[in-house]
Amino acid sequence: MIQELLSRENLLSALKRVEANRGSHGVDGMSVKSLREHILQNWHQLRQAIEEGSYEPSPVRRVEIPKPDGKGVRLLGIPTATDRFIQQAIAQVLNPVFDQQFSEHSYGFRPNRWGHDAVREAKQYMKEGYRWVIDLDLEKFFDRVNHDRLMAKLTEKVEDKMILKLIRKYLQSGVMINGIVMDTKEGAPQGGLCKA
Repeated sequence: MIQELLSRENLLSALKRVEANRGSHGVDGMSVKSLREHILQNWHQLRQAIEEGSYEPSPVRRVEIPKPDGKGVRLLGIPTATDRFIQQAIAQVLNPVFDQQFSEHSYGFRPNRWGHDAVREAKQYMKEGYRWVIDLDLEKFFDRVNHDRLMAKLTEKVEDKMILKLIRKYLQSGVMINGIVMDTKEGAPQGGLCKA
């Protein structure tokens, strides 16, 4: 699976996705516009570190986004452009493995599924005579993800220990708040791999 992750086709697709999504810079300050050149200049070392298991992700940059209802904030973790690229490559390899297990009626954080699709399906159910539609949002779900439980679930389907080790490193890479790196013992940053 690590070879699939590092395949030219997968990496080029991941790079294009990250470039298309753009997004804010991480703790290193590097913009997505600089990513392609950075990858080209550093690919040998980056690939070697991933293959050897010595790659160390950077902490995410904490950003607070006001919730639409005005009640509180949503905490986002913004990875560096390089980490976003690697996370996207991982997600592209893992999504086909896990997506087939999810309900066909689930739309959140799924490839090729959008909020508009959920609304369209709800409208169709109403036309069919259903009277109730449920929209669930688990409060602080990403903030409370148990790393060991998540890794145990991943281990059920993913045998490649290098990929599992890399995912755990991302989960534990920390969060930078006001210039100080805080350990992450639980949770998965919104804006990172788990979202993908």
